[in-house]
Amino acid sequence: MKRSEIHRAIEGAAAAFERAGWALPPAPRWDVTDFGLGSFAENGLVLVNLAEEPEYCEKLMYAREGQRTPAHCHRRKKEDIVVRRGALRVQLWAGPPGTAGGPVEVRINSVDRSVPSGSIVDLASGERITLRPGVYHEFWPTSEDCVLGEVSTANDDVGDNFFVDPAIGRFPDLVEDEPARIRLVSES
Repeated sequence: MKRSEIHRAIEGAAAAFERAGWALPPAPRWDVTDFGLGSFAENGLVLVNLAEEPEYCEKLMYAREGQRTPAHCHRRKKEDIVVRRGALRVQLWAGPPGTAGGPVEVRINSVDRSVPSGSIVDLASGERITLRPGVYHEFWPTSEDCVLGEVSTANDDVGDNFFVDPAIGRFPDLVEDEPARIRLVSES
């Protein structure tokens, strides 16, 4: 992913956060990814790590229409994804997509639900979904853009993201086509 593309993605996300009324911390910890697939417009997400504690994590995320976060699960992390502005579609599986699986146990807007593996859940502004460890999920905006919150148990982006496609990585391969103005979480 080109550094210039990362800078544009951060500028776009910062503007969207401001429009949504989110004030960022004085030194935001930016994370921009194309999941190593080389196409940020199709597979991309901008994140800001707001809190990273041993017990919990909080993130603010931004995606534009057409961008997907590819199917993955976490073995340890339990997370709430909250739609702060826009609309989000989440697809859920009990196991890796394409394998037989029983129902998926999730909590949507504080109500426990059991949905068939492969189900799609649509969330509007203010709505949330709680994903337990082991639930495979993929999500994408159905609005022009989407501001999301994530509150979770301890976060381990290096060791607790299990993508269905082994070619997918959590962080982008960087191409330095201009000087870095912001260092990403993956560069810390």
